[in-house]
Amino acid sequence: MIKHSLFVVLFLNTIFCLTTSGQQRISRIEPPNWWTEMKNNSVELLMYGNNIGDFNPSVNYDGLRIERVIKVENPNYLFVDLVIDEAAKPGKVQIDFFKDKKLVESHTWELWQREAGSAQREGFNNADVLYLITPDRFANGDSSNDEVAGMKEKPNRSFKGGRHGGDIEGIRQHLDYIARLGFTAIWLNPVLENNMAEYSYHGYSTTDFYKVDPRFGTNDSYRQLAQEAKANDVKLIMDMIVNHCGLEHWWMKDLPASDWINSWDTYTQTNHRKTLLQDPYASEYDKKILSDGWFVPTMPDLNQRNELLANYLTQNAIWWIEYLGLAGIRMDTYPYPDIHYMTEWTRRIMEEYPYFNVVGEEWFENPAIVAYWQRGKNNPNGYTSYLPGVMDFPVEMQLAKALNAKEEWKAGWINLYEMLALDFVYPNPENLVTFPDNHDMSRFFTQVNEDFNLFKLGLTFILTTRGVPQIYYGTEILMKNPGTTDHGIIRSDFPGGWAADTVNAFTGEGLTSQQKEATIFLKKLLQWRKNTSAVQTGKLTHFEPKDGVYVYFRYDEQQKVMVILNKNESPYSLKLNRFAEMLKGVTSGKDALSGLTFDMSRAIDLPLKSPLILELH
Repeated sequence: MIKHSLFVVLFLNTIFCLTTSGQQRISRIEPPNWWTEMKNNSVELLMYGNNIGDFNPSVNYDGLRIERVIKVENPNYLFVDLVIDEAAKPGKVQIDFFKDKKLVESHTWELWQREAGSAQREGFNNADVLYLITPDRFANGDSSNDEVAGMKEKPNRSFKGGRHGGDIEGIRQHLDYIARLGFTAIWLNPVLENNMAEYSYHGYSTTDFYKVDPRFGTNDSYRQLAQEAKANDVKLIMDMIVNHCGLEHWWMKDLPASDWINSWDTYTQTNHRKTLLQDPYASEYDKKILSDGWFVPTMPDLNQRNELLANYLTQNAIWWIEYLGLAGIRMDTYPYPDIHYMTEWTRRIMEEYPYFNVVGEEWFENPAIVAYWQRGKNNPNGYTSYLPGVMDFPVEMQLAKALNAKEEWKAGWINLYEMLALDFVYPNPENLVTFPDNHDMSRFFTQVNEDFNLFKLGLTFILTTRGVPQIYYGTEILMKNPGTTDHGIIRSDFPGGWAADTVNAFTGEGLTSQQKEATIFLKKLLQWRKNTSAVQTGKLTHFEPKDGVYVYFRYDEQQKVMVILNKNESPYSLKLNRFAEMLKGVTSGKDALSGLTFDMSRAIDLPLKSPLILELH
């Protein structure tokens, strides 16, 4: 009887330890799955739970083995390196955990089949035009997730800095609108969990790197968006951040290691001095503040010199590429993290996906600073980068200036012309992302003082110059931010994205005649660009601006296009003799916008303050 009772107690105790979910110590395993047939066949698992540091994990799965178990200073974490051999098949992997040679816990982790051709995926390129969306402000497709239990910030559409309810479903429902306009790629501002108490709508304070914010949707709905976008010939670009996380990130309450974040004796903010990393005279003190200082008190600065964190962040990017089928990444605050880590991050991404595209944000007016980060740049200090593309802030900063200025020897179109002349500092200027505005600056229509003609000239330039164009949502309806640079106003709601809206930009209902004209203008330009290889990948030759007119040519073996940007408000006749080197054998030019044909043997009377895009024959 005693023996029987003892057996029952031991048996029940074993069952209790193994199957009672409430007593499972391990609450997180990240990444939640991986794939077979990856070029890099190892994956590092982060495991978190109460006092699991003395656990010893074990797997018994064909083609899968534990290479290394890393125990850190915090006993609530384990890091496990798995090697996935070629023989490994997709399936559910049981990971057993032992303590003192006794099985105390088991968890299921999944190995997925990699999609055929994943490694050869083509990233966004010069044939694309990117549509940038701030998800909270575009369309509310599912009002049931506006307020979610456990999420600190509640919806408040009346507050410019609050959450307004836009979500992934709202974007999915309007993919046809985006595609009809002529956009071929979507760049979304971050949609991962951002469980901050306020100003969480923008998404740049990540609190879980593997989970979509439930107020935006789910991981599944994000993947559905990617799949339906692809079916509409629209690529998806994900906005990522490795420089910092949000103060409410789950690990901030229990850091894996004391060097997981960059800590200071007193709060130290980054100095934002972008020249420090290239400056041959810069002090190490100043460089450390740039890289290790925090953006704001609510965004802890991550220390990528910690090997485990570095691997975690890199794997996270690869995980989302595979999970969503991404065509690109836009990396936020590119020069702020550890620069050697960014070299390794881009190297690993491009090694796994050689035809992929990544664009980094380096917000600076001098192309010498921006070019430093692009792949192929021979930097004097020996720094090597594998980053394919960079955001073209130098040209963006000159565009409105060139349009607004009175034409003089050193002002007007010449500002833009001379900035483009500095393209020689870039290894690959064709892979710069060009743009008239974005989510962090005044709307382009505001930048040109709501001058519709200048607006059209600016968009024509962005969509016909070299590079990959990006347009911010609402540009097509002249969204603006008069009298303020408040980001909540810049990122205003897209009209028609909410059921009660009286104006609907998706259908055109309630738009002014000028807004409708802007939409038609942009759509015509985008649709024309889709079929014009000379503008997508052709060469560029430009001529010195004269008398308020800037002329350049885009051309390849099949096509030649002459772009004429005229700022004059009075009649102007453009003589063609100085363009003879580009007009040999040309007899006529048809305007892509109006359909009018021009005789190229004589001067052209230009339309006032307007662009001409002539397809030459």
